[in-house]
Amino acid sequence: MPTALCFLALASLAAAPVPSEALPSGAQQAADAPTLQALDFNWTREGIITGTAGLLWIASETVFKDELAPATCRWCDRAADGTDTLNALDRWGRGVAAETPEGRDRWDLWSNIGGFGLLPAGVLGGQYLLSSGSGAPPRYYAEDATIIIETAAVAALVNQVVKFSVGRERPFVHVLPEDQKPLTKHPTDNNLSFYSGHTNMAFALVTAAGTVSELRGYKNRWLIWAVGLPAAASIGLLRMGADKHYLTDVLVGAAAGTLFGVGMPLLLHGRQEAPATRAARMSMNVSGGLGGVVFSGQF
Repeated sequence: MPTALCFLALASLAAAPVPSEALPSGAQQAADAPTLQALDFNWTREGIITGTAGLLWIASETVFKDELAPATCRWCDRAADGTDTLNALDRWGRGVAAETPEGRDRWDLWSNIGGFGLLPAGVLGGQYLLSSGSGAPPRYYAEDATIIIETAAVAALVNQVVKFSVGRERPFVHVLPEDQKPLTKHPTDNNLSFYSGHTNMAFALVTAAGTVSELRGYKNRWLIWAVGLPAAASIGLLRMGADKHYLTDVLVGAAAGTLFGVGMPLLLHGRQEAPATRAARMSMNVSGGLGGVVFSGQF
């Protein structure tokens, strides 16, 4: 699957330095000027948020899933008399699903490999190449990676809460006779369709990396958007191909992941004001007269 390779190849091109002799004098001065921004970051805070969200998500997916997952659907897309009430958009979107069980299993496998392996590796690897290619100190990448993982962990935990609460029946379960629904490979997973966790995490990772790159001011940061967003969308298509999610599940997953990916870095990790900038804003005026001396200034 080329997702991670695309990230790394394009990011490595972005990281390649331009020879100084190829730049005119004015451009050379601009290139030499420090443009990277420090972000608000606290290792203790980020460790607590990331660790807590990650542990709760993993526990809900493993240890407590049997107790938390709804045994029957709450959102079944059927009327009380059993009539199918699935909306037209989702009915149309199911045309993406593979026709055979083997095909659906193959799409499912690739969505897991891509969503939890290749895409995260590509995002973090691409972020490293962008930061190092922009001349950032190593600690910037360590902070960037932590922010990206923190965002994905929180987004995944919120997604899990929504899934367990809503209890939407998955597409492949929806078409089964009632007596066959408890016989699926993972019955506890039958009613966790809304919204797509794979898509949510993919968009959270990509948009968090893109937002952090924008805040930092990395060179060629547009690449994370140009490559990452289509790659994240491909994860959603794979989930639909596996018949695990409806189109609306994927669209909401993409929107939720983007909300966290953009919102968390902006809210928790905005740009720090450089000391030089603060010093430049400080001024003091002294005026005197018969009545005394007056000090005024801007700090």
